[in-house]
Amino acid sequence: MKALYKNYFRKNNDKDPIIEALVNVPIFENLSGKDLEKIGRLTHEREYKKGEHIFKKSAPAEGMYVILNGEVEINDPETKNIYADLKSGDFFGELALLDDEPRSASAVAKQASRLIGFFTPDLLTLIERSPELGNQVLLNLSKVLGERLRRTNQEIAKSSE
Repeated sequence: MKALYKNYFRKNNDKDPIIEALVNVPIFENLSGKDLEKIGRLTHEREYKKGEHIFKKSAPAEGMYVILNGEVEINDPETKNIYADLKSGDFFGELALLDDEPRSASAVAKQASRLIGFFTPDLLTLIERSPELGNQVLLNLSKVLGERLRRTNQEIAKSSE
């Protein structure tokens, strides 16, 4: 039987795992809780089995992913190169939010994993509904991509020395 009385003064400590994950993604940095909730409502949650592809190399790019729990490997199936081993809290595929070029690598679940996707149509919906918030996300996205390019250039410079 359900209680008739509820303590309305008790703070709700049930934190939404999607919002908790978004807080730690630089693309959603410095956003209010309310803004993160707006974005959270646009995301898509999905579970992957061990060995299941999240996407394959050369597939159409549709958006980015955030790992809620599990592990994902980013690899090139042709060369067998492993570009990244990612775990809970990591994100990948963000370049797909800006262009529709085919994927340059594959993403595979290394173990049972739960991810959220934030796709190009979601970003466009956000920009349409909340232009200021959409622009902040785009600005943060450009900073992330700029930092990745800078680090790649540094790695190339090191390897050519």
